[in-house]
Amino acid sequence: MNESPTDVFSDLAELARTLGHAHRLKLLSHIAQGERSVERLAETCELSVANASQHLQHLRRAGYVQTRRDGKRVLYRLGEGPIGNVLAALRQLADFNRQAIRELLADSRARQDRLEAMSRLELIERLQEHSVTLLDVRPAEEFASGHLPGAINIPLADLERRLGELPAQQEIVAYCRGPWCVLSVEAVAALRERGFKARRLDSGFPDWQAAGLRVEVD
Repeated sequence: MNESPTDVFSDLAELARTLGHAHRLKLLSHIAQGERSVERLAETCELSVANASQHLQHLRRAGYVQTRRDGKRVLYRLGEGPIGNVLAALRQLADFNRQAIRELLADSRARQDRLEAMSRLELIERLQEHSVTLLDVRPAEEFASGHLPGAINIPLADLERRLGELPAQQEIVAYCRGPWCVLSVEAVAALRERGFKARRLDSGFPDWQAAGLRVEVD
């Protein structure tokens, strides 16, 4: 019986899930340098032997590492297959993303300097006065999981074609995931270029929720 595409992606998801822990990636990185005992790995990675053993068992079950006995010691080595290539690809992707994020944040900070933000307290007052339109520019699935009361959702990618849904005469306050998220910065810049009066919120949905303020869920 042929394996279905769903089964293939389930297997891929399980493999990715196993790597979704910094300790396991660090352990793998050291094992890639050569065989190591659990005691040596624990010391190098600054983990307890018990903790290191637990992570190594996850890696072994997924096929990322193999073991052999050397007297009383158990030695770990990389499993069969292109595991070293996977680690190298992850490092390359991380380096690429770090550079992209640095450039994006630098541009974002420059824009933020030019775009006055609205505080949470001011937003609450303005919402009570019904004098602003609150715009959530996060993806739709994030909005559906929780958003600020009364917000409308237009993801940043859809903003250009949905400008007609926004009031031309009322100030718009855009928000996203928080101070380090650039979605609201990009949205406000785009809205201002098209003649809208717009500002960004100085925080995001997680900050609002953490403050114990009311949220809505679709």
